[in-house]
Amino acid sequence: MKINPLGVCVVLMAFLCSCTMLKQDGQGVKGQVTWLEGNQMPKVTEQAEQSVNPKGTPVKRVILIYPLTKLQDSKMENGLFQSLATEPITQVETDDNGAFSIELAPGSYSIFTKENEGIFANSFDADGNIQPITIKNGEWQVLDIVINYRATF
Repeated sequence: MKINPLGVCVVLMAFLCSCTMLKQDGQGVKGQVTWLEGNQMPKVTEQAEQSVNPKGTPVKRVILIYPLTKLQDSKMENGLFQSLATEPITQVETDDNGAFSIELAPGSYSIFTKENEGIFANSFDADGNIQPITIKNGEWQVLDIVINYRATF
């Protein structure tokens, strides 16, 4: 029996393409959460300038997904939100490396992390929306969150 190399390539390519499509089904947001605290200013030593890790260290957290929320509809104290005018739609817990992935319907959302003293977000758009993200049909958005309310710059 003679095997046609071109036929094998076509079958293999079809299989690989179908696997990629399965990974891209749906839509939502995925990313990593890291913790950053303390003095983040570069330090000058006798050897050389030592820089700090601006991305922080991976941390396990609960990610809260809210309807798109404006700053005017919130109460904030000590760098954390204490109350919002809306309730969370859903939530997901990161893994031990801070990675998360959550499928969401197309639309606009605000994303927070749950902290002991409140909820955290540190990104805002020109319209005053808190950590906004827009999910489009069939697309995954990447959002890496650096929790830095205990860091100084």
